[in-house]
Amino acid sequence: MPISLTDDQLDQIVACAEPLPPQDRDQYLRRVAALLRDCGEIGDGAVARAAREAQREVFRAPNLLGTVRKYR
Repeated sequence: MPISLTDDQLDQIVACAEPLPPQDRDQYLRRVAALLRDCGEIGDGAVARAAREAQREVFRAPNLLGTVRKYR
């Protein structure tokens, strides 16, 4: 069943997807949809919570150190 969202709600979801690498965005969107499917009424607060929770679950921090070792 499709989920109906306002333009502002969709903008919130897209904004939370921007920091994610492109290859992780599909997983993120699927997780947002699953979280919204499980909530009763879909309001702005529910969308914001689902977007943030899905972002936390999918986000992988980059390895900024690369292969640098402390001791050589």
